[in-house]
Amino acid sequence: TDAEVNTRKKTFTEVQTERLEEAERTVLIKCPPKLNEKKLLNYLSSHGNIKSHFFFENRGIHALIEFAEKNSISSLQDAIGIPSAAEYHVVPYKSRLFTFMLKNPLSQAAEEKPVHLSPQSHIAVNELIQKLCHADSISRQMYILLNEYQLTEENIKLRFLACSLVRDFAGAYFPDSTVKPFGSSVNTFGKLGCDVDMFLDFHDTQKQSTKMKKGPFEMEYQMKRLPSERLATQKILSVIGDCLDNFGPGCMNVQKILNARCPLVKFSHQPTGFQCDLSVSNSIAIKSSELLYIYGCLDSRVRALVFTVRCWARVHGLTNSVPGNWITNFSLTMMVMFFLQKRSPPIIPTLDQLKELADEKDKLVIGGYDCSFVSDLSKIKPTKNTETLDVLLGDFFEYFGNFDFRRNSINLRKGKEVNKPESSPLYIWNPFEQDLNISKNVNQPQLEKFVAMARETAWIIQNEDKTQQMINKEPWGLAALLIPFGKSNPSKMKNRMKGIGSETIRSLLDSLKLNNANSLQKAMGK
Repeated sequence: TDAEVNTRKKTFTEVQTERLEEAERTVLIKCPPKLNEKKLLNYLSSHGNIKSHFFFENRGIHALIEFAEKNSISSLQDAIGIPSAAEYHVVPYKSRLFTFMLKNPLSQAAEEKPVHLSPQSHIAVNELIQKLCHADSISRQMYILLNEYQLTEENIKLRFLACSLVRDFAGAYFPDSTVKPFGSSVNTFGKLGCDVDMFLDFHDTQKQSTKMKKGPFEMEYQMKRLPSERLATQKILSVIGDCLDNFGPGCMNVQKILNARCPLVKFSHQPTGFQCDLSVSNSIAIKSSELLYIYGCLDSRVRALVFTVRCWARVHGLTNSVPGNWITNFSLTMMVMFFLQKRSPPIIPTLDQLKELADEKDKLVIGGYDCSFVSDLSKIKPTKNTETLDVLLGDFFEYFGNFDFRRNSINLRKGKEVNKPESSPLYIWNPFEQDLNISKNVNQPQLEKFVAMARETAWIIQNEDKTQQMINKEPWGLAALLIPFGKSNPSKMKNRMKGIGSETIRSLLDSLKLNNANSLQKAMGK
């Protein structure tokens, strides 16, 4: 659709700014169980025009209401009372979270009809598999998966609202600060249900430099001085964490993790249903989000392939929601990007090519690292590559099933395999902090498990008989790859493993030159 094309062409910063501004005009209402939508909207419209709204389920029905004007919120707030409950005392913090109850529920109940609820979580894998079986190509299947898992417009609005509500707290101490989401909430690769990573930003630098030139004096604020930026970050997060904990409506399980490499406050935001991580401004994390945003917008195959590979990895136990020696979703996403840079012709440009296209306003150096790349999508030439996702999916597994991980590392700046600078089993260069490996956590058994699964998957894609499977009403194509191997049809699996099992394992052992076969057995057994 045209609308979609228009939203796609906006720069990352434009989209962010627009959504943050939208969130400031938004309120969240817990609605009465028997709700008449028309009545609610009519009442709210008496405070100002409503630009958009939707309903969702989260321990009761909630409505997200976006007003056209920010001052409609104060008008509504003037009409809202403080809860009067004898059994507990309230913290009188007035936020943009309200509860509406019907004054005389009995007379109004008869006329309600159910409101449409926007889903805020994705369907289960077994339901997805059912849906995939009805598609007619792997490519169609991958787009179905993408549509089921990607963030919806409504869910994104809710994420920005969660940030905006935290900003209201931070703003009490730091009026110029903003709270912005980064990572999967904004890089076009987030799936429904993922956490909200947000950071507190104090950078209002443009304003500063222009104003300071005027007048005869060098002028500055008197501010508390601390020995390190880290200490300042810890103190700020500690206080805001306490605020959320003590006064924040619906902020539960607040944990301050201030000694981490990147200090953060974790909390669960019940009104929106999100698990949130709040840290202090990290420019490099934002640039990574923007880089992925650009790649995700350039070609629809990029996101379809990433979502598919990540779903496949999760089903086969290659990724895990708890940190450990597993490959992370971020590493997998970078592996897909690298694979797409290596196609002939390439489907997405390398980071060096994006840097070539950067103009003055895109130039950026952070902590000695050059983070410049083009922000305007229209300056990037569309790819001439026309390969289908059916081909790309099979080739992805083929490529990494045979990748020389012992010798080579993955470098997205150059789009080339580069000799490993050090001996981590999996080495993926951080695109901006060039001396960091983003997959340093991955150990040898996990990498071997990934390689074995990739080979197994490539074999299934090459050897399947689609027509026969469709006649037999068996899962085929992507659906077959999302069933843990050995679960779907144990006898068939055993026969196949007889034929290729020992051979695959032998060639794997050869290619990985394992000192002992144990670590592979261990990995396969996990």
